[in-house]
Amino acid sequence: MEALVIGAGPAGLTAAYELNQLGIRSVIFEADTIVGGISRTINYRGYRFDIGGHRFFSKVPLINELWQEMLGEQFLLRPRLSRIHYDGHFFDYPLKVTNAFQGLGFVEAALVGMSYAKVRFKPSLPEDTFEQWVSNRFGRRLYEIFFKTYTEKVWGMPCSEISAEWATQRIKNLSLIEVLRNTFAANGRSKDGQVITTLIEQFRYPRFGPGMMWEKFESSLRDSGVETFLDRRVDKIRHNKGRVECISARSGEERMIKLSADHFISSMPLRGLIESLEPAPPDEVLRAAAGLRYRDFITVVLIVDREKVFPDNWIYIHTPEIKMGRIQNYKNWSPDMVPDSSKTSLGLEYFASEHEDIWSWPDEKLIELGIKECVQLGFIERDEVRDGTVVRMKKAYPIYDQARTDNVAILQGYLDGFENLQTIGRNGQHRYNNMDHSMLTGLFAARNVIGERHDVWAVNVDSEYHEEVTSDGKRTVFEGAAKEQQEEDMDLADILRVAFAKLDPVALGMSVGIVCGLGLFFATVALLLKGGHFVGPTLELLKHYLIGYQVTWTGALVGLVEAAAIGYVIGCVCAWLHNTLINGYIFLVRRIAESKQRRDIL
Repeated sequence: MEALVIGAGPAGLTAAYELNQLGIRSVIFEADTIVGGISRTINYRGYRFDIGGHRFFSKVPLINELWQEMLGEQFLLRPRLSRIHYDGHFFDYPLKVTNAFQGLGFVEAALVGMSYAKVRFKPSLPEDTFEQWVSNRFGRRLYEIFFKTYTEKVWGMPCSEISAEWATQRIKNLSLIEVLRNTFAANGRSKDGQVITTLIEQFRYPRFGPGMMWEKFESSLRDSGVETFLDRRVDKIRHNKGRVECISARSGEERMIKLSADHFISSMPLRGLIESLEPAPPDEVLRAAAGLRYRDFITVVLIVDREKVFPDNWIYIHTPEIKMGRIQNYKNWSPDMVPDSSKTSLGLEYFASEHEDIWSWPDEKLIELGIKECVQLGFIERDEVRDGTVVRMKKAYPIYDQARTDNVAILQGYLDGFENLQTIGRNGQHRYNNMDHSMLTGLFAARNVIGERHDVWAVNVDSEYHEEVTSDGKRTVFEGAAKEQQEEDMDLADILRVAFAKLDPVALGMSVGIVCGLGLFFATVALLLKGGHFVGPTLELLKHYLIGYQVTWTGALVGLVEAAAIGYVIGCVCAWLHNTLINGYIFLVRRIAESKQRRDIL
């Protein structure tokens, strides 16, 4: 056998598909009895549901083409609607300023603004944790309202212990400024034109759920002679002198199967891969593998006798007293996810670990908890529930604790010593990849088999991924991998631009505007509350500069708006002046350096 692929999730199936396109014979071993990994679709009495809900969206044209090629008209374009439930209110997500303001109220919104202004002037550095990363972009108060509770439900640990790397992958390019910008522009793009995945308002989705996609991949491979063997759990990987020679796998009947190949591509959990190697790796590598942690996942599905429950695809439950982390309405992903249009299937998601009590609860107890919480949230009535089921998924999410980066670096360095073994996908790299990123690692790994040189570990790190078609029709996928070379080529001007970062005029304008507006508002309110025969004679002088301002309750609101507007203009102008001076200084330094270089040559 030329190649053996371990795992029939998005990464493994894409690797096998690309190998087949390249004329390389392969075979797939999958430990489970169904393909798709966590992107599978479960069918319970005709009601289909995901393990977590999976949007199909990618910035990589080749991935989009593969999806469309597989499903054609069965690949639906669906509208996205999602909200956050917090403190009895629903907030649009992605956040919208007017909606958030209405839900929070004036006082809380003012505190959010001051909190954001504070971090703009004094950010928390260095950004090592998720808490710091989000607080620096949204302010501490907004972080505590919209990010902290839900994130800690997902990971089962304080945000101060979660690596900032997770935030850079999941909500990169998003900040309060981008939320404000998109409130008015509504184009889902950042200032530099990049698509912000969190802000997209439409996505693709298979008619019968994500598992439909991977079942189609598997059947297409089977028709081409590539077999996928289910219920084949790899437990031994034998290697010698930097090459994997063969693997041993067990079927459900405990029958041992051995298979040799020239190349091995693995999407099995990275910790399990390391622990399966024979001979065993050095102790340092084993300790690093043992340090990798996973978060498990429980889906409680309720069949509700109501045609319409809520309009969202999904709702995030940030309310602390509710154990549920998120609720899916599968009917709103695709109408064909339910066999009876008069009924609705809801997916209640609980994040847990195997050692937690909730993981071992009987299904009946979990279903009862789900019904109780849905009633408490006002989604349904108890007597509307007609049926329910529970699905548990182990190792659903790789945990981004503070030790993850170092542990993965050790394992990556060790695995680089194998010339015919590549690790791909979410669990194969212990990285929170989306489907398209996982597929891209599989595609790169397949092309490496024929001699191309792609770094599968570089996917979903810092670069954007693009497909090009060269003049000979050959597809290429990756740009921007020469980051190290770019850093080497940086001249003095580039270094100065990094050292003296530009100020965002909108961000500084918003910050100064918030401080000025709220400062005048609270100063006016304080004087009004203090009272007296002549209230605020000194502050009253501002009426000569602010149209309509007086030390009255109405004047306080007028002053808030006008002072905020003036502060915004001042902030924008200051940022522009700062950036202009920095650019002038850089230009001057560069000219001096070039002049000195010419003199040295002469």
